[in-house]
Amino acid sequence: MSTRPNVLFICTDEWPGALLGCHGDSASQTPTIDFLARNGLDMRKAYSECPVCIPARRCLMTGLSPRSHGDRVYSDTMKMPEATTMAKAFSQAGWQTMAVGKLHVYPQRDRIGFDDVSLLEEGRCEFGVSDDYEIWLGERGRAGQEFLHGMGNNTYYTRPWHLADEEHETSWTTMEAMRQIARRDPTRPFFLYVSYCYPHPPLVPLQTFLDKHKDDELGAPLADDWPDEWVIRHFRDIAACYSKKEVEDARKAFLAQCTHIDYSIRLLIGSMREQGLIDNTVIVFMSDHGDMLFDHGMVAKRLFYEGSAHIPLIFSGRPVRQYTGLGLEDRLVTIEDVMPTLMDICGIWDSVPDGIDGVSVLRQEHEHIYGEISEGPLATRMVHDGRYKLIYYPAGNLFQLFDLETDPGESHDLAREQCHKADLERLKGILASELYAEEDLNWIKNGEFTGFNPPATPAEPNFGLLNQRGLHWPQPPAGYSH
Repeated sequence: MSTRPNVLFICTDEWPGALLGCHGDSASQTPTIDFLARNGLDMRKAYSECPVCIPARRCLMTGLSPRSHGDRVYSDTMKMPEATTMAKAFSQAGWQTMAVGKLHVYPQRDRIGFDDVSLLEEGRCEFGVSDDYEIWLGERGRAGQEFLHGMGNNTYYTRPWHLADEEHETSWTTMEAMRQIARRDPTRPFFLYVSYCYPHPPLVPLQTFLDKHKDDELGAPLADDWPDEWVIRHFRDIAACYSKKEVEDARKAFLAQCTHIDYSIRLLIGSMREQGLIDNTVIVFMSDHGDMLFDHGMVAKRLFYEGSAHIPLIFSGRPVRQYTGLGLEDRLVTIEDVMPTLMDICGIWDSVPDGIDGVSVLRQEHEHIYGEISEGPLATRMVHDGRYKLIYYPAGNLFQLFDLETDPGESHDLAREQCHKADLERLKGILASELYAEEDLNWIKNGEFTGFNPPATPAEPNFGLLNQRGLHWPQPPAGYSH
């Protein structure tokens, strides 16, 4: 039997860093995650350096920055880079590696180094693949019915889940993960990556968990005094269609989907305990990015405000206890740091692949972090030094500066205040040093940021209702527009 620790790695999709009871959110019902945070390393300054699914997961699985792995947009037909993935590194070091749930790579059946994968891809059959959840649902006589709730994958309308409780994607992911725990190879340490598709919309929680939040008094979303610039209006326009009642319903449904995951983690821990694994298991909980959830009049991701870019990141379990109380929790950390940090915790620091951009938070602290998302009119860049955050929109040459120590809700933009001119110029200098692509470098003329003029015409309406889906039986043809 190996003395090396097992790894239970739980990744969620679109869970904001603040949305935990242990982080002060009174409406969040997350006792399991709160316990892991209290008894582990709760990295309070963790960020998604490219806050949208595919680039963020490439950072996670390779330890590379968007500059190195090649995607800062959302390139859904881009293959993984030629790099040793986290799964491959652990496999080469002797772990049995298994993934359950969402990988979001191309091609979809690429195991990216895992020994095996039970796939749940949110119905992305446009690439010609039926995932394992869809196959299982079909075998139960429910072929193609997973989206008959009618809620879109990027909209914030809501209703309760329409099929049996055990047929919810969160329930299936948990059950499949517990099966893999039971059928593991007992001669090797076990690395299980459990990747939930939620709380990302569609907002279709089980009624049980929706009922737990029906009496919540959430208060108003965060407000601000920001300038009325083109890019701010653009992102706010996306959320402007929702009524006050729909906003309240959406926030409660989102919380309910988080609560379902928290309960599910209890089952995973229970299975690990009953298999005699829990005392020698590192437990990781994180998200690929967050969701604005109507704060500042915005929804979803692709933004560097706290709701979107700040993520939960917790390393816990008995093997992690030796690292608590050392002040590591306040270090800046990005998703690309997760792989080397976890390998360090597991005692295989010497096996960390050469050339990665991430660092182990046990050994090194960032002086600042850099973030980038999108190109063209919606390009956004970010620099964070641990206290001050600079956000730059080249469309309109807009800078925003926030002091997260005194204003964690980013309600007041300091960029035009004379008393913060030195902070602004210092962070602008760091930002200039981080830019590398030709498009980005063109935003600077004669040593000064100039950006470019924003588009003169409004965005076209999305008649596909932001990735709305229908009946998936017979399966829609590969290559359809989405």
